[in-house]
Amino acid sequence: MKQTAVEWLAHQLNLEPDGWVKDLIEQAKEMEKEQIMQGYMEGLYYDKNSLYTPSKEQYYTETYGKDGTAN
Repeated sequence: MKQTAVEWLAHQLNLEPDGWVKDLIEQAKEMEKEQIMQGYMEGLYYDKNSLYTPSKEQYYTETYGKDGTAN
């Protein structure tokens, strides 16, 4: 699975977050998730010929994992 930008940054900074830092990272991951799903929905208008069109939640989960954590 792909890694999100927020996950990449936390990894690059070697963060093992706790407390308020963990809360900020989780908020950023949720914001990023919403942006990715919104972009996906906007992209559907340009790909109406697709035989398989998952929901935005399915797309996010299939691409980034259940909770946005790449393996």
